[in-house]
Amino acid sequence: MAVSRLSTLFGTGPSGVLRRTLPAEPPGSSRMVRTLGLTQLTMIGIGAIIGAGIFSLAASVAKDTAGPAVLVSFLVAGLASLFAAFAYAEFAGMVPRAGSSYTYCAAVLGELVGWIVGWDLLLEYTAIVAVVAIGMSGYLGFLLDGLGMHLPQWALGAPGTGAGHRVDLIAMLICLAVAWLLTRGTRTSARVETVLTIIKILIVLVVIVLGFTRLDPANLHPFAPFGVTGALTGASTVFFAVFGYDALSSAAEESVSARRHLPKAMLISLGVSMVLYVLACIVLTGMQHYSRLDPKSGFSSALRSVGFAGVANIVALGAIIGIVTVTFSFMMGAARIWYALGRDGLMPATFAVLHPKRRIPHRATWSIGIIAAALAGLFPINTVAELTNIGVLLAFVLVSGAVLVLRYRKPGLRRGFRCPGMPVVPLCSIGFSIWLMSYLHWETWARLGGWLVLGLAVYAGYGYRRARRVRPGGSVELESLDTS
Repeated sequence: MAVSRLSTLFGTGPSGVLRRTLPAEPPGSSRMVRTLGLTQLTMIGIGAIIGAGIFSLAASVAKDTAGPAVLVSFLVAGLASLFAAFAYAEFAGMVPRAGSSYTYCAAVLGELVGWIVGWDLLLEYTAIVAVVAIGMSGYLGFLLDGLGMHLPQWALGAPGTGAGHRVDLIAMLICLAVAWLLTRGTRTSARVETVLTIIKILIVLVVIVLGFTRLDPANLHPFAPFGVTGALTGASTVFFAVFGYDALSSAAEESVSARRHLPKAMLISLGVSMVLYVLACIVLTGMQHYSRLDPKSGFSSALRSVGFAGVANIVALGAIIGIVTVTFSFMMGAARIWYALGRDGLMPATFAVLHPKRRIPHRATWSIGIIAAALAGLFPINTVAELTNIGVLLAFVLVSGAVLVLRYRKPGLRRGFRCPGMPVVPLCSIGFSIWLMSYLHWETWARLGGWLVLGLAVYAGYGYRRARRVRPGGSVELESLDTS
């Protein structure tokens, strides 16, 4: 069944290269412009990975879930993410198309599975945009307080008058501002992202170097106050911080030499980010005892507690910049997934229309920006992080399974990158992902189930009848993926 679907969607060319065949594109969709090189792709990946995870989530998990063993949480999550990254890299080097996991799973496992993954990631990516925007409120408040300026608490995401209600005006404005930046064009927005990511990396390095000068080994005891279970539960939460390369893969149709550059950018961005995460976790829990960490502005508060008050303000600024880059990367990814679903007829074709001058999916981008802004004041960071994680872990299971199926059913296809250790690595990715999912709360499973049921209803009522399936004699061949 998988091979039949693959041969329908992707015919093979002279060199075993997959060729995508579809009916004519919706009016106004056309092709996006390829402007992203290896450096820009890597910066987008690092920008997506390093953000709320290092500046907000690490302190929150250390204080409430894992203690200094948050280091183990990040290592476990990073290992699980690495296994999945190999699978994504193989697909990215073989099917460099917009849509990321949706495109991969639809090509191998069928339209329905692809739709489930695409629908799932629309929620997850939009939720990520919202939650990382929320994550900057604590640092912004910290920075402004240090400068003698005080914003109203309701504007910084403080609890409102209703039960559980939160309003975060700053986060909402950030979501809309990033949407505006993305609609300026891929080249312009990628340049801004590259500059901000470099600044962010430099600030993280400053924090690590200074933190090691104030490291107190006594703060690292007990290392695992919540036990092994706490460290593993923490891994299921901080996984939110280590899968940005998934969003990176959605930019395939805007990449120069995507077949070669995307796999490299994915692995480089994950490797650099994990080194910084490990060092930052040691510094964070070494400077200040985990029980006294501030979950909203962990690094700034810890630096202030050891006599680096001036640097703490710089770190707060770096956190704000870092969170903006994450918002950029995932909003870009969500918009490209929505664009791919619209182009394939599973969502209204209006979302597949590109801006006539800038050649970007502007309608999908503004839609994601507005929805994320609306969500930004409604969810606490840990709850949304878990909701995000379960969806991405589900996508990892399906993508790893699809790579495994395709490798043994179509071994002769040309691959720009080959996942090592077959079949062990994809099976480890599947096993790790399911294992991490098992540590998430039942409420998270219930929310995902409700969203997927809604997605199946949308597919049955709209997508199934309107999907642009290939019909014998009625399709036209697009570009050979060998030239991408």
